[in-house]
Amino acid sequence: MSESALSLRKEYSQASLDASDVDRDPTTQLAHWLEQALKAGLAEPNAMSLSTIEPTGRPRSRVVLLRGLDELGLRFFTNFESSKGLALAANPWACLLFFWPELERQVRIEGCVSKVSPEISNDYFQSRPLGSRLGAWASPQSQVIPDRSWLESRQKEMTERLGASPSRPDHWGGYCLKPDLFEFWQGRPSRLHDRIQFRRPLGQSEWEIARLAP
Repeated sequence: MSESALSLRKEYSQASLDASDVDRDPTTQLAHWLEQALKAGLAEPNAMSLSTIEPTGRPRSRVVLLRGLDELGLRFFTNFESSKGLALAANPWACLLFFWPELERQVRIEGCVSKVSPEISNDYFQSRPLGSRLGAWASPQSQVIPDRSWLESRQKEMTERLGASPSRPDHWGGYCLKPDLFEFWQGRPSRLHDRIQFRRPLGQSEWEIARLAP
């Protein structure tokens, strides 16, 4: 890597964030920031990094797409037999991270993950493009495969077998992360960033709001 790449540095100065600025409900605050990211024309503003702990104890992260946000939590969909599905089966605690560099913002969310109802998974599956529905059948996600042609042959096989109305496979569906911690991060000059944390202690319904040192 070149020295110039290692020395890249950006001053953050677009906005500020104070505890008095945020909504008392962190889910509503996240929805506000998501809407602002959408209006700013960012590419896939609903993309978020999902971090889990593998059954071996090793951490692993990957990017998934937010497909639902309400008082119950944040929803995403995937293959239950994938590496993330197996990790969540062994340890349901996970972390999500949104990063919008154009807005100089991050949001970190921690909580416990559970599967959504089959009805929710079915409804979302049927809303997907046909190719994506067939791909859920064709791909043994996270497993080693011989090459690209093998995957394309599987897709063709599933297209011929299932036709234009494939049902949702049992190994595919949704998860919901129920948050107990949010952190909203706004970049500021001199690396003195604004960090506002929402924390909900076990058994309590109210969120505790605090400013963290950058």
